[in-house]
Amino acid sequence: MRTIIQARPAIAVAAGLTLVGALAGCAAETPAPTATTEPDASTTEPSASAEAPTDSTGAYADGSYTETGQYQSPNGTETVDVTLTLADGVVTAVEIGTHPSNPNTEHYQGEFAGGIAAEIVGKSIDDISVSKVAGSSLTSGGFMQALEAIMADASS
Repeated sequence: MRTIIQARPAIAVAAGLTLVGALAGCAAETPAPTATTEPDASTTEPSASAEAPTDSTGAYADGSYTETGQYQSPNGTETVDVTLTLADGVVTAVEIGTHPSNPNTEHYQGEFAGGIAAEIVGKSIDDISVSKVAGSSLTSGGFMQALEAIMADASS
C-alpha cells in the first residue's frame, strides 16, 4: 500500500510537468505584437507609370473622364465612348456613347449602355471588371479598353 501512495505523488508531479510544458508550448506559439507605422506622406512619390494603381485610396483624382474603346464585332471594328465620374476612387456616374455601324451593333450597344450603371456605380474603379452586360459581351471589351485609359488619365 505504501508503494501506491508513493506512486501517486510521482504521477502528480509528472502530470504537472506535462501541463506546464504544454502551457509553455502554447505561449511560445503566440506571436509577439508588432508595431505598425504609417508611411511618411512627405516621402511618398506618385507613380509616373501609366499602369493602373492597385490601391484606390487617393490614387485617382476626382472628376469626369472620357475615353473611347474599340472592339471587334462580326461586322468589323466598333467603338464605344465611356465617361466615368470618380470621387475618392469610386465610380459615381457612367455614360456610354454608342457608335453602331449596323442595327445589330446598335441593339447590343444600347443594351450595354442601359445596363452598365447597375454593374459599376458605387464600386471602386480598381474592382471593375465586366465581361457581359445585358447580353452584350463584345461591347464589354471596348468598355474595358476605355476603362484602362480612364484609370491612367485619373492617376496622372
